[in-house]
Amino acid sequence: MAKFAKKKDGDLPAVSTASLPDIVFMLLFFFMTVTVMKDSSIMVENVLPNASEVKKLEKKDRVIYIFAGKPTREYQGTYGTETRIQLNDKFASVNEVGSYILMERAKKPQELQNVLTTALKVDKNANMGLISDIKSELRKVNALKVNYTTYEGNAFNNLQ
Repeated sequence: MAKFAKKKDGDLPAVSTASLPDIVFMLLFFFMTVTVMKDSSIMVENVLPNASEVKKLEKKDRVIYIFAGKPTREYQGTYGTETRIQLNDKFASVNEVGSYILMERAKKPQELQNVLTTALKVDKNANMGLISDIKSELRKVNALKVNYTTYEGNAFNNLQ
């Protein structure tokens, strides 16, 4: 008679880890390709005002940002404490706003060029005259869709 080995009671076979490095590198490459890096740093003080009627912008790829406010401490030695305009990573004058909008519009796909929104991220202590000048430059280049970026809250808190 032949000798038969007894079957062990329910032991599971060991899990093969041979493909584990492949999976890890595949996930690493995926996250490296889909991660968006921050494209500009804020060089101006940007304490946004409060507003009671706010609406969130849904599609961020259709927004061109213009920052305005006093330069931060590290830039005050060079640029002073007067309210300045920041376009991407540089300070600019009001005259450069129109060409900046046209340049940013040209970077976008053709189907998005007519639906772009210009978002003004302006410090709550900024001069209204500067904002008015920016808006007149936007009118010259037919960028008529303007958004004022704010925090949600009581608008009367801006008076303090």
